[in-house]
Amino acid sequence: MSRKLFHVLFLGISIIALTGTAAAQRRIDRGERRELRADRREIRADTHEIRGDRREIYRDTRERRSDVREYRQDRREDASREELRADRQEIRGDTRELRSDRGELRDDIRDRRGDVRDYRHDRRDARRDVVP
Repeated sequence: MSRKLFHVLFLGISIIALTGTAAAQRRIDRGERRELRADRREIRADTHEIRGDRREIYRDTRERRSDVREYRQDRREDASREELRADRQEIRGDTRELRSDRGELRDDIRDRRGDVRDYRHDRRDARRDVVP
């Protein structure tokens, strides 16, 4: 008898607890949910783009290193002045390009960080604004 009573009480308390938590769940309205989803997609796209840019910079850096190696080899082999000058100019141009790419990447990362911060803030506000 007491065991049956315990099971019934446990079942009743469980149902009340589940009902209470279901009622306490806050629902974010459709418009805000759609905006948050769009923001999340934008952040993912930015992340993907940043990763691609990093890979590209890495490839360009390796290419520049190989150009420097080739220039040093040409210098050892007493290549013509014109060839050496052309190699130096190419290396100089690659260096400038890499610096600007790294600067742009830093800016993109900073922008993405701000977007993530804004997304989290908007999500927190959306949860607070909902009336149960």
